[in-house]
Amino acid sequence: MKIRVMTIEDYEEVYALWKATEGMGLNEMDDSLEGIAIFLARNPDTCFVAEEESKKIVGVIMAGNDGRRAYIYHTAVLAEYRGKGIGSALLSACTDALTAQGIHKVALLVFANNENGNAFWEKHGFIKRTDVNYRNKTLIEFAKIDS
Repeated sequence: MKIRVMTIEDYEEVYALWKATEGMGLNEMDDSLEGIAIFLARNPDTCFVAEEESKKIVGVIMAGNDGRRAYIYHTAVLAEYRGKGIGSALLSACTDALTAQGIHKVALLVFANNENGNAFWEKHGFIKRTDVNYRNKTLIEFAKIDS
């Protein structure tokens, strides 16, 4: 298994992986080829894929930061590859890259009903906050793909 930096050339395979992952929320604007290209251009060293010897992508993690804190997005491992340490290896590569950039804190969002995702993050020391309310506002309308 090889962990490497994600490039925009990985998009089609990564998008198919996301679509195959239960509990993944996607939308046409942010998760389009153009949206991911913008994200990767802003965060070229903190997004990773896991690929097997055949070069098939079996896992992905994306992270970006504002210079102080980072957020992790769209972490997924194909179901048949779970339990082999791939998600942990992706997380390690990502957090190492963020630490190298001077980032000291990282956060993420997981749908409340995503049992596998919530168990993964809890196992890796990500605490569930109960003292804040998450709020967002859509500035431009877009079509929702999945939630």
